[in-house]
Amino acid sequence: MDKASGKDAKRPQLIELLDYARDGDVILVHSMDRLARNLDDLRRIVQALTDKGARVEFLKEGLNFTGEDSAMSQLLLNVMGAFAEFERSLIRERQREGVTLAKKKRVYKGRKKILSVEQVEQLKERIQAGERKAALARELNISRETLYTDLK
Repeated sequence: MDKASGKDAKRPQLIELLDYARDGDVILVHSMDRLARNLDDLRRIVQALTDKGARVEFLKEGLNFTGEDSAMSQLLLNVMGAFAEFERSLIRERQREGVTLAKKKRVYKGRKKILSVEQVEQLKERIQAGERKAALARELNISRETLYTDLK
């Protein structure tokens, strides 16, 4: 079971599924956009699974793919996948518009800071003492980018 977003094809559970799937398996997917939000990724994933002999069933759309699919099945996969990709683009566009509007109204605060002011001060001292930023980021379980951003 994969609970990660379909926007990224490099999900640990998906990679494990692609490695594990074999002839006769049935892969149940709630909706096409849960498997992939990008048409190219969707076609590639479905093709990889059906090439191994697995059947892919999309419950919401009521579609099944076995690798021996008709031209109509392929058309439906492409059309439905294109709609999922389009929907994702609209969501991102609306989000950007909302953030821009909130910034104009000066109500946008951005993402909540991960590190407290005290933690940032301690980090600055440790960096001055010669500790490596990458090691500090690993210790705090944050990315180096987050570390650099919070140090500004």
